[in-house]
Amino acid sequence: MSCLTQKSERIAFYNVENLFDTIDGPNNDAEFLPTGKKIWNSDKFLEKIKHINKVFCELNTPMLIGLCEIENVTVLNEIISENKALKYYKTVHYDSKDARGIDVGMIYNSKKLKVADQGFIRYTLPGQTKATSRDIVWAKFIYKKESFYAMTNHWPSRRGGTEKSEEKRLKAANSARHFIDSLLNIDANTKIILMGDLNDYPSNKSVQLIMEKLHPKIVSSSNKFGGTHNYKGEWNILDHICISNGWEKGKLRSVSTHGTIHTPEELLSTYKGNIVPFRTYGGSKYLGGYSDHLPVYIELNVK
Repeated sequence: MSCLTQKSERIAFYNVENLFDTIDGPNNDAEFLPTGKKIWNSDKFLEKIKHINKVFCELNTPMLIGLCEIENVTVLNEIISENKALKYYKTVHYDSKDARGIDVGMIYNSKKLKVADQGFIRYTLPGQTKATSRDIVWAKFIYKKESFYAMTNHWPSRRGGTEKSEEKRLKAANSARHFIDSLLNIDANTKIILMGDLNDYPSNKSVQLIMEKLHPKIVSSSNKFGGTHNYKGEWNILDHICISNGWEKGKLRSVSTHGTIHTPEELLSTYKGNIVPFRTYGGSKYLGGYSDHLPVYIELNVK
């Protein structure tokens, strides 16, 4: 009797908290310049790149990583160039219309994945006449003979109040949902993975709209704190990975009931008696940490 050998692959997402370069660009990046309020210089930038790559190493270098709060493709390429384990990694990125120049993107192992198609979903927020938010960046990847779609998101913030800003995230959710529906209408077994900082919790309407079609993999039991982000001493999930039914079939499969919120001690600190993510800045004060969000990932089995 012969046994099938299996190995695993990972797909991860990480909000890296304001990864800006040190060069004055066309966007509103004055805060993150050597002469700016944050005194953002090359030493701090390279330290942050080092932190990000340390996290990727701890995650066993996932074959696909979605990222948000990146300024441009230059910072993605800097991550890759500073990490020998990312030698064969390439980028999927588009410049968004966000005023601060905050984008989303992906890096992927080009030895394992090939890009068959890629693009972005740009939407106009309620009350606006043109796009001012982060795009949803997507790509169709080929793994051996199987394909899947990955969507990386960073939905509008809760600035101005959760309820007042909710319609903005619902707009983002509906834009993502329209793309998901269009794929599943063609083939109900399409492998889709949506990941990102959705700036809403699993119980919120915007996230529920996605969960009507995709299964949430980041849940309260994904780490001991029950979340990826801490607000006023309360942990909750802002960073999500959701997948379609298609991942239950084929040679590339999701095998665990839930994903993982990566929570090693070095990514944590204490603030006002509460354990919180160890962030890079607290207001204008440089703390030298990793991010105000924790990274998340799912495990895939490969037959």
